Amino acid sequence: MIERKSERTKSAIRAAARQVFALVGYERATIRDIAREANIDPAMVMRYFGSKDGLFADTANFDLNLPQDLGEAPDKAGERMAAHFIAVWEQEGSGFAVLLRSASSNPVAAARIAAVLSEQLLPAVVAMVGPQEAPQRAGLIASQMLGLALSRYVLSLGPVAAMSREQIIAGIGPTLQRYLYGPLAR
Repeated sequence: MIERKSERTKSAIRAAARQVFALVGYERATIRDIAREANIDPAMVMRYFGSKDGLFADTANFDLNLPQDLGEAPDKAGERMAAHFIAVWEQEGSGFAVLLRSASSNPVAAARIAAVLSEQLLPAVVAMVGPQEAPQRAGLIASQMLGLALSRYVLSLGPVAAMSREQIIAGIGPTLQRYLYGPLAR
C-alpha cells in the first residue's frame, strides 16, 4: 500500500514537472511551482528526486520510438517519418516539449536532445541509406523537424500551429524524402 502511494506521488510530481518545465522552461521552473502543481509539499519533490536537476533528468527522457521498418517503402519514408515525429510529439507526457523549451537556455537539455538524435535518429537513417552519408542526412532531418517543433509546439506560430497533421505531413514529407534519398550538396 505504501509503495503504491509513493508511486502515485512520484507520477504526480513527474506530470507536474513536465507541465511546468514545458510551460516556463528549466531555468524559470522552481521546485515550489512544481510542488504546487502536484498539490504536495516541496520537500516531497526533493525526497523523491533529490534536486531540480534530478527531476529534470527524470522527466526529460524522450524516446522517438522510431519504427524499424521506416525504410521498407523508400518512396514513402519521408512522409512516414514526418507522420511518426508528429504523432510522438503530440502524445500526452512525451517529454519532448520539456526538452525543446529548455534546450536554448540549458546545456543539459541541449545535450539530451543531441543524444536522442544521435542515439535514435542516426541509426534509423544509417539503416536506410548506409553509414557514409547518414550523419549529414540525419542532421538535415533533425534541423527540419526541430524547427517545425519549435515553430508549432513552443512558439505556436499562427500558420504552422493552425495546420492539420495532414497538411504538415504533406508539406514536410517531401523535404524529409529529399534529405533521405536526394543528392547532397558537395
